[in-house]
Amino acid sequence: MKSSIDKIRNQALALSIFERATLAHDLILSLDYQEDLSFDDEYEDEIKRRVLMVKEEKATVEPIDTVFSEIERRYER
Repeated sequence: MKSSIDKIRNQALALSIFERATLAHDLILSLDYQEDLSFDDEYEDEIKRRVLMVKEEKATVEPIDTVFSEIERRYER
């Protein structure tokens, strides 16, 4: 029998990308250190803009390997 978390994860993964992004945002804000996560209006507006781009299928995506390679390249010491 699957655990509750497995069932919830499977249900969440079945959501649309916009619904998953919204859920992820809400879950992050619900963490214990929520008091420390205060976003200024400009940052919150940027989050909303990006979520809308995903919802409207206007966002561009790159393979995760490409993203990690770029991060490693930028932050090499």
